Amino acid sequence: MNGFRAIDISPRTRRHHYGKLSVPTPHYAKALRGGRRGIALNSQPSSLNSELRTPHSALLPMSNPVIKIEGLWKEYRLGVLSHGVLFRDIQSWWARTRGKPDPNVRMDVAAKQIAHNGERFWALQNIDLEIQQGDAVGIIGRNGAGKSTLLKILSRVTSPTKGEIRIKGRIGSLLEVGTGFHPELTGMENIFLNGAILGMRRHEIKCRLDEIIAFAEIEKFIDTPVKRYSSGMYVRLAFAVAAHLDPEILVVDEVLAVGDIAFQKKCLGKMSDVSRNQGRTVLFVSHNMGAIGQLCQKGVVLDKGKSVFCGKASESISYYMNLHRNDADAKEWNRTGSGRVRLMSAALFDSNGKESNLFGIFDSAILRLSGVSHINVEFIHSIQIVNGFGQPVIYSSDQVHSLSVCAEEAFTLELEIRRLNLMPGKYSIDVFLGVTGLEYLDFVRGALSFDVVQSDKVNITSPLSERYGLVIEDYPARKL
Repeated sequence: MNGFRAIDISPRTRRHHYGKLSVPTPHYAKALRGGRRGIALNSQPSSLNSELRTPHSALLPMSNPVIKIEGLWKEYRLGVLSHGVLFRDIQSWWARTRGKPDPNVRMDVAAKQIAHNGERFWALQNIDLEIQQGDAVGIIGRNGAGKSTLLKILSRVTSPTKGEIRIKGRIGSLLEVGTGFHPELTGMENIFLNGAILGMRRHEIKCRLDEIIAFAEIEKFIDTPVKRYSSGMYVRLAFAVAAHLDPEILVVDEVLAVGDIAFQKKCLGKMSDVSRNQGRTVLFVSHNMGAIGQLCQKGVVLDKGKSVFCGKASESISYYMNLHRNDADAKEWNRTGSGRVRLMSAALFDSNGKESNLFGIFDSAILRLSGVSHINVEFIHSIQIVNGFGQPVIYSSDQVHSLSVCAEEAFTLELEIRRLNLMPGKYSIDVFLGVTGLEYLDFVRGALSFDVVQSDKVNITSPLSERYGLVIEDYPARKL
């Protein structure tokens, strides 16, 4: 069983420990002999009984993995939809069997169904992953890489096509706006509903009720049906419920982007507390590399449904940034100017001379600009670092030392950035080449982008963000 074992424990704590996959909800528990042991998401159900009969003399592992994924695959068939009603599903199947149009399909997707009907698509391919108790793991990847599919399988929203997942502990998940909420019930009733799904008793939920309502900041609307909530209110209540009902594993998709900036920071702080101070496991999906670097110790990079890298969060972010560097370089830059001198490439290098798009807040960097001139000219250069909100943060210009080039000459400039002094977040660099007061030769917006994370090398324990300022300094002080 590779270090896992089924344990016969008392009913009080049984919902916390499972031999293979914990599913603490009563309707799963009744399907098994011996009480609330859980089930396995396994392509071979017959292996369940043999796992539950593992002898008590089996040795427990020294490590404490709470999630173990082996050979996980998930397949979808494009154009094949479920209508949620058995009659309509049968009606659609009968129409397809006879070669007739599907009577239940919408007009705007009919053409897509004709083009892709039955085509198979692998959303996840052979995923192997092990996550230890207390880990905060960032799931990174482009849109369509399989991140949300993986979290949905872990949360039992959908089932895998084949493979095996072993989970120990309850999962609290925040996947999509409204997931797990009944629209006709009030916010208060949905809190108790979610607690019941997690296997909690009513008095346990009541102990957390005031904390949940206060965190969500929707006291005035807690007795209103959630169908009247805005998307932001949905997210506030959903995250508060998921984080405060004591799940051993907290799963959060990028749905937090719906909330306002202040609430996002509040949620990141809560997830950090849950992982570091309470010893719970957090799985976090986000396109914000600064948030991943700030919250997570480990990272997993998915690409086209495959796990291509697993390691430290900083290493995972760096791998992801470099993975699609060529795709970004191939895109047409947003540029203006006469074009008589043109920027051809831009790259950042770390203190070791290695090309990188990930830096710490006080790291040094080298910016290398390469271009070509079509005329004999002396020009100057300037750069502007812009944050993720489009705000200029740093401007650098050398108005004194101009560069002289000949016609059809290629050139390279290196700019030394002694210290970035930037808050964690995503940044881009604009590059200007021109003749002072006379001509814009080339002005490229977003020539390259990079991420700044809060490095472990910096002796700052609290999470940093742009609410403290756009740049950061560590001015020394001495007692007079």
